[in-house]
Amino acid sequence: MDSELKSAKSAFRNAKAEGNRREEARWANVIGDILKNKGEYVEALKWLRIDYDVSLKHLPEKHLIPTCQSLGEIYLRLERFSDALTYQKKHLELARDVNDIVEQQRASTQLGRTYYELFSRSEHDHNSIRNAKKYFNCAMDLAVSLKKNPPNNKSSFLKEYIDAYNNIGMLEMDLDNLHEAQKILTTGLEICDEEEISEYDDGRSRLHHNLGNVYMELRMWNEARKNIKRDILICHKIGHCQGEAKGYINLGEVHYRNQKYEEARSYYEKALALAKSLEDEDALVRQINQNIETVKEAVKVMDEIKREEQKLKKLKREMATAKGTLHERKCLLQQNGSLELLVEKARMISAWEKHCEFAKEKKKIAHELCDRQKLGDSYLDIAESYQKLRKFNKAIKWYKKSWEMYKTIGNLEGQALVKINIGNVLDSTHNWKEALNAYQESYRIAVEADLPNLQLSALENMHYSNMIRFDDEDETRRLKLLIDKLKKSHEEQEANGTPEDCCSETDTEEDDCMSNSGPDDFCFPKTPGEELNDDNTPLMSLYQSIKGSSRKTTSQKESLSNSTKQLEQSPKSLTKLTSEHQAVVGRKRVRVILSDDDDDEMECSSRKDHDCMLEDLPDYDAIKSKISPSKTQIVPEYGSKCAINVEESSSSFKCWSPNRATETCKRSRSLSNDIVVEPDFPSSSKCDTSISGKQNGVAHPMKLHSLNDQYIACRIENDIIYVEAALCAADQFDIDSLKSLVACLYYLQFPTEKRSEGLLPIIQHLKCAGRDLESLDTVEKLKEHLQNNMVEASIDGWIQKRLIKMYVDCCKELSEVPKIKLLKKLYNLEISDDEIVASDCDLQDLSITPLIDALHSQMAFSMLDVSHNCLGNGTMEKLRKVFTASGQSYGDLTLDLHCNRFGPTALFQICECSVLFARLEVLNISGNRLTDACGSYLSTILKNCTALCSLNVENCCITSRTIQKIADALDSRSVLSHLCIGHNSPVSGNAIVNLLSKLSTLKRFSELNMSGLKLGKSVVDTLCQLAGTLTLSGLILGGTGIGNEGTIKLTESLLKGTEELVKLDLSYCGLTSDYILNINVFSFWFILELNLEGNPIMLEVCSL
Repeated sequence: MDSELKSAKSAFRNAKAEGNRREEARWANVIGDILKNKGEYVEALKWLRIDYDVSLKHLPEKHLIPTCQSLGEIYLRLERFSDALTYQKKHLELARDVNDIVEQQRASTQLGRTYYELFSRSEHDHNSIRNAKKYFNCAMDLAVSLKKNPPNNKSSFLKEYIDAYNNIGMLEMDLDNLHEAQKILTTGLEICDEEEISEYDDGRSRLHHNLGNVYMELRMWNEARKNIKRDILICHKIGHCQGEAKGYINLGEVHYRNQKYEEARSYYEKALALAKSLEDEDALVRQINQNIETVKEAVKVMDEIKREEQKLKKLKREMATAKGTLHERKCLLQQNGSLELLVEKARMISAWEKHCEFAKEKKKIAHELCDRQKLGDSYLDIAESYQKLRKFNKAIKWYKKSWEMYKTIGNLEGQALVKINIGNVLDSTHNWKEALNAYQESYRIAVEADLPNLQLSALENMHYSNMIRFDDEDETRRLKLLIDKLKKSHEEQEANGTPEDCCSETDTEEDDCMSNSGPDDFCFPKTPGEELNDDNTPLMSLYQSIKGSSRKTTSQKESLSNSTKQLEQSPKSLTKLTSEHQAVVGRKRVRVILSDDDDDEMECSSRKDHDCMLEDLPDYDAIKSKISPSKTQIVPEYGSKCAINVEESSSSFKCWSPNRATETCKRSRSLSNDIVVEPDFPSSSKCDTSISGKQNGVAHPMKLHSLNDQYIACRIENDIIYVEAALCAADQFDIDSLKSLVACLYYLQFPTEKRSEGLLPIIQHLKCAGRDLESLDTVEKLKEHLQNNMVEASIDGWIQKRLIKMYVDCCKELSEVPKIKLLKKLYNLEISDDEIVASDCDLQDLSITPLIDALHSQMAFSMLDVSHNCLGNGTMEKLRKVFTASGQSYGDLTLDLHCNRFGPTALFQICECSVLFARLEVLNISGNRLTDACGSYLSTILKNCTALCSLNVENCCITSRTIQKIADALDSRSVLSHLCIGHNSPVSGNAIVNLLSKLSTLKRFSELNMSGLKLGKSVVDTLCQLAGTLTLSGLILGGTGIGNEGTIKLTESLLKGTEELVKLDLSYCGLTSDYILNINVFSFWFILELNLEGNPIMLEVCSL
């Protein structure tokens, strides 16, 4: 491989020296392909960009086809999906232009892969699954056509044909259509045999890989092992280390699911050795390490099960002597408690045979106790076991028994729960209509019983059915709005600190005798007609939706630190977890997990569609807690499949996607959170649209039941605009926000010709029933005033917003929906057009692409604020191109990137952008996970960016090493005046002392923020020297814990001069009244802003 790479690089240099552009581009592509196969994706991208640039500038357009194909492939592997889609769509467009069926087939396959990956990462992305199906089916049709009528004799196009079967089979597997997937993938292998495809062909590897996954989910272990081992063998023969490693991960999972932990660990260690041999597979290495840790924890849980089984045997022996005595019931309760624990621990490690055994024993005990609540719980446990074992007829039988028992005792919560699980079983048996009916019945019961958690679970399962099974877009959108409303209600209740309804723990005989190794105590609802006493406190167990997630959501699986945590999910899956302090019955194929760890919360923020009329749901009442204070985490059962597949061919793939652990905020694009009224986009008006594109007719205003879920009807000239009320109202009604929304939405409904002028209206007045809305300052007053009335808007003039015009045009070109939050920010009349503010707009690397394309035309701007979004390194690379293309090497620039998902290489893009060296004045990159890998980049920025006066790296996970590099980069020529390094850890005193010493040499330095760092005596002494040397205007030391002595010394140093200190923050520094008593109070006159919050200073002293 190395000799091949050297030869290719030599050929590239020769071609470049000769000026042979075609060969130069071809060899750059070859080098990129070699590096891609080695797993060096970043370096491969560099060479493929060279190929693209040379081809674009010097070669005919058709030469861009292989270049775009390669770039789309590498961007997909790097999980930069927006870039991947850009080049894949260009690939398809170029192939269609030249009527190249072969390249159309490849482009369609790649587009299907990318949309599949987007779908696997979202909760509600209806468009992505539709597009994945569309492009995979298109690729199949084209492959069939090519196989029948090959354009040349060089290829039979069998490979593309076989890979198309693999892709469609994999998609069916992901949609839980396992038998259909098995059929399709088996057909692919049969074609390989019929056409005498090589025994070690990479296409066979992919088919065996996915078929192994299918058999694993079907619990056909021998077939699963056979196919996985075949996949490993092929990958080993063809030298594909990544595929071989992921095959071993699969094999480890098979053994894990069968509780063969030593064998599982052995295979994971083999996978780890292979993964470490690859360059850019850090995520895979982390995943395997997580799996090994999970296996270790599973071993501990299995040991606990064995110990508890021995304890249960002892209790059974004691029961023999207690039979017929006063202690009989107590012994039965002790056995029930032990069995509850065994059932839960068996669930943790997916030991479903044991789970079933323990559940049946628990049923016998419940019979002897004559406790119908416990009996219903036992039936539910047994049914769960059979469902997991894929014995669906038995599962339905026991779920029905549980349903009847809960119905007999009037337990609505249990009835709703059982209906959801029945729906999941029916869905697995392809009885989709009956499954949907069961979910709907569950929702009806949950509403009747006012159980918000179960309402949410039922709605999510209904949403899943309509989106995946019935492809009903309107119903899917309506249900998504209901889900959002319910979640928002819950969030508001949590924000208001509303306590949940839960019963206090009751000391019972069972509690006294429960095993110490048991799980945390549960809070159970009282059975109707029962007295709460020591002997018959109901023991309603924690149950969950039996199926796993409808898609394979991947991320780091949380390592488990104690035996009460859930180990049910296969250790290889990289699962994104969400948590609540409640028992949550998840959506289709989501399971509840108990964990004490903190975790990332994944949210899909798709807002309401204006065309959907909502019925009011019951408000959240206090939610009944059924679990311990440990957190509830929702884990997709089949998420593992996504993490272990292999990608090799340009026209096929195995599902691979080990997400980075830092990826915590995913947002869905399909159910857009944007309201658009232009005919080319989803309409935001209820009225008809004329041929000219203007919307006519009179629309009746919607009744505003709640500002959280309804729309304000606004008439502007002859048009009606519907504005989502939640966008312009929180606790206080924001009239300016409403004016901005009306202006933007009105602009979007213009015909293309009129919109090209970029003129947006300036809204002067908004009136309703003759009253100016500016006089309404609260949400309640607005609700009361609107009723059924329509808002009338008057236009005071027009303003040109060129960037909005370009942004909307770019959205149309990329088939994206303009984000209304972003439009509102860009419309802001209080800031100049040179200041680009796009903070808190739910932007991701994909959805920000139209804005960046628009900035290419904007060229010059003095501030860019993209803070509080979910942007990654791909966005920073695009921004570098914007700055470079502008050619502007002078003029102040503020770059605010805080609170995103940027990594260290985001700063590399700044280092590589020479036009910023003289421009960049303010850089705020706080709240990003930079780590110490950013040290050299920060050092370069401080040395090269000669105009940099403010740097904020607060809360960036950096340590002493990076602080030292910052210090080393500073010299007396620096113009740095503001520096924020707070809330990083660990940072040593020596590193801070060195930094302070360097800061004392700067002529302009005036403000330092070290909040959250622990400062020792040496640091305080050096800080006092700095205060005496420089004229500081601000010193932020909140949470540093420097105490009275250090603060007194520092304050005296600061207040020696006559200059005013603008801000001094000493909050949470452990100060007492001694500090005030030992300081001249009149000295504080020179401080404009003093913060002493969080210090135990006596009130009478503070009043002096």
